[in-house]
Amino acid sequence: MASSSRRKYDVFISFRGEDTRYNFLSHLHKALLQKRIETYVDERLERGDEISRALLKAIEESEVSVIIFSDNYASSSWCLDELVHIMFGCKEKNVVVPIFYHVTPSDVRKQSGRFGDAFAELVKRSKDKEKLWRTALTKAANLCGWDAQISRYLSLSL
Repeated sequence: MASSSRRKYDVFISFRGEDTRYNFLSHLHKALLQKRIETYVDERLERGDEISRALLKAIEESEVSVIIFSDNYASSSWCLDELVHIMFGCKEKNVVVPIFYHVTPSDVRKQSGRFGDAFAELVKRSKDKEKLWRTALTKAANLCGWDAQISRYLSLSL
């Protein structure tokens, strides 16, 4: 059973596991931990937790939300629901930092390229949330963020 004590995280990371978990995310997570930055990734879920409720609570308990946009990020309703909560539920309380991993801000903003293809496939199955997801994607892509192609410099700025 999950602990009832509330814990505040410095950073919540939203990501598509199949694209980033064992490469970019693992390096970013390690760098943050080395700097003693308390970071939430989904591996912190405890047995018995209701996943969506636990993730939304972790977003709310974080000071910064980092969104790693990747080719398949928009193929996941989980990722897009997290994004909506970050952009519309917590944006006023949290700093939001997008990272573009093998996608461009334009791909995310316009839902184009491979990112757009992944989004189109998801929308075929979940048409009811399309407008909300598109709005959240556009709003997030309009924020100043990082291009993961320059990620080798990330450790210098942490």
